[in-house]
Amino acid sequence: MNTEQQIKIDDDQLFGKVYKPSVVKRLIPYLKGRLRLVILALVATVLWSISQTAMPFMIKVAIDEYITKGKWNGLIILSIGFILVMLFNSICSLVMEISCVKIGQHVLYRLKKDMFGKIQQLSLGFFDKNETGRLISRVQGDVYQIGEFFSMMVTGLADFAVLGWIIGAILILNWKLGLISMVVIPCLVAVMWYWQPRAKIGFVFSRTAISAVNSYLNQNISGVRVVQAMNRQRYNAEQFDSLNQDNKSASLWASKLSAGLIPPVDFLTGVSIALALFFGAIFAQSGSMEIGSIVAFVLYIQRFFDPIRSVTMQYTQLQRSMTSGERIFELMDQTSDVVDKENAPAMGLIEGKVEFKNVSFSYDGNVNVIRNLNLHIEPGTTNAIVGPTGAGKTTLVSLLSRFYDVDKDNGAILIDGNDIRNVSRESMINQMASVLQEPYIFTGTVRENIKYRHEEVSEEEMISASKAVGCHDLIMRLPEKYNTMLEERGSNLSLGERQLISFARALVADPKILILDEATANIDSHTEQMIQEALSKLLVGRTSIIIAHRLSTIRDADKIIVLKDGEVVEEGSHQQLVDQMGLYKLLHDNNLASLSQV
Repeated sequence: MNTEQQIKIDDDQLFGKVYKPSVVKRLIPYLKGRLRLVILALVATVLWSISQTAMPFMIKVAIDEYITKGKWNGLIILSIGFILVMLFNSICSLVMEISCVKIGQHVLYRLKKDMFGKIQQLSLGFFDKNETGRLISRVQGDVYQIGEFFSMMVTGLADFAVLGWIIGAILILNWKLGLISMVVIPCLVAVMWYWQPRAKIGFVFSRTAISAVNSYLNQNISGVRVVQAMNRQRYNAEQFDSLNQDNKSASLWASKLSAGLIPPVDFLTGVSIALALFFGAIFAQSGSMEIGSIVAFVLYIQRFFDPIRSVTMQYTQLQRSMTSGERIFELMDQTSDVVDKENAPAMGLIEGKVEFKNVSFSYDGNVNVIRNLNLHIEPGTTNAIVGPTGAGKTTLVSLLSRFYDVDKDNGAILIDGNDIRNVSRESMINQMASVLQEPYIFTGTVRENIKYRHEEVSEEEMISASKAVGCHDLIMRLPEKYNTMLEERGSNLSLGERQLISFARALVADPKILILDEATANIDSHTEQMIQEALSKLLVGRTSIIIAHRLSTIRDADKIIVLKDGEVVEEGSHQQLVDQMGLYKLLHDNNLASLSQV
């Protein structure tokens, strides 16, 4: 992909129309509860613009009516009035700024809250297709851009109001001199026309470069163990230096383009002032204009170009805000693949009978991972699922947990005779628990991690669950025991300790169906032995489904289900399957051989 193509792609992603009614329409409800604040901001903006325009006119009156005529009493009164107008202007500016910040933060808060809630509700199919980094970017970067949008809109409104008042004041003072002073406007338009597309590309380059730096930085921090194990520090540093240099160059270019607009605008301002002074002097000599009016004219011209410069600089930011808003609401409009039926009844107390009836499933709609699978699991039994990589083991339990839904034409999954698509998922999941191969520990205390989904359980129940899985003693050795703060992903615990805590988390709610997805695959033999001893007691009376990598851990299962290419090829006890001399026997022998080599 060449640079021109890259710029086009990034430009489409970062910039769009300056104003998108659909985005603004969606944002308006987020102002709910802040109508008074919006009105206050608008009123303060109008009053600020009027006071801004009034000050040069007051200077004109002071010169023409009081200074040249020696009316000092009137001048004193006008000076006091001028100070009061300045104070009023400052108060309006303060009210305007505070109101904008409050409005922006309110919208930002509500958007983040809604987006987080939406992301939590989406099914795993959505996350399979979308990168986590992009989602975080939308919640953080895009929402921030929208937060800036309201402040920018009020500021832009203020700038246009000031422009309107200034044009009116100039035409009232002397319309001929006003037209003469404004002959530089076509030149200003030409400058803007030349500057805008180049500035746009510069900002795109800068944004793309900083994204590359952040991505590389995140990648190498997350994979620091691999980096050091492979001794890639020097090479990575050189790569990062190259990306950082590109970012520096792009940022300097964007800064130069941004700064490059100021000199021509200042020059045109100077030309306009020069025209006003020259022709104003001619009009003054002919008696058609007073000195104070010329001074006011010059002040108005200075203020006329300030909002133009400000509006121009906000143009690109407004485009970004609209594009960010479009991306935000695109995410908000996503629908989950797993949705409860309207008025779906809650599932009663689960006994644990599980049936898969002619189930087929595909992630992409083309290749079936599960093929016409039929399976019957009795309540209260321990069932192991084994098979080669890609056989569909994890998919099977993911379907049972309703992380994905089976299409109505591709079979059904039943619990106690109830099609799981016809009942409330929450009522079903509240009676199930899963322990995964990679235990995920959240930043927080040990207590918060164990009670993660069931804060209502008592201390005694929490401690009982911890004792049952053998982690109570190790918790009591921690500095603050159950109040010990665990670092991100439990990095201050060993993998085995993290897994034991995840077992306690799963069992604290007394689940009726327990799913263990290779939960002992990555732990040491001592910890595995502790877990096996605990499971021998904990699995009694529960329907348990165990995906096993180490076949030695499931020898005592009531039923072992062997999958291959998404189909059940063998079922039975360990001894029955060994005697069949089929796939299980092959897997078992290979497993024994690999263990003997350790």
